[in-house]
Amino acid sequence: MPAAAWATLIISALIVAMTAVGLLRVIFHLRAILATLRKVTGGVDAVAQLTATVPDRLASVNASLKPVRDFCATV
Repeated sequence: MPAAAWATLIISALIVAMTAVGLLRVIFHLRAILATLRKVTGGVDAVAQLTATVPDRLASVNASLKPVRDFCATV
């Protein structure tokens, strides 16, 4: 095989290898980003739970305070 053919094969193998390494780096960066996004999502869920509206079980308190509200409406 002539030297030009060997040079072409070596150069194309180097290009493929460099492309594969670049793609592997992209995969590792995307996995790191995914892990960070999962942590952020967990933090957002925690904040959402801490700032949620008052539970429905306080409906009995509102029912107990209805006479007070009615009195205040008459004043």
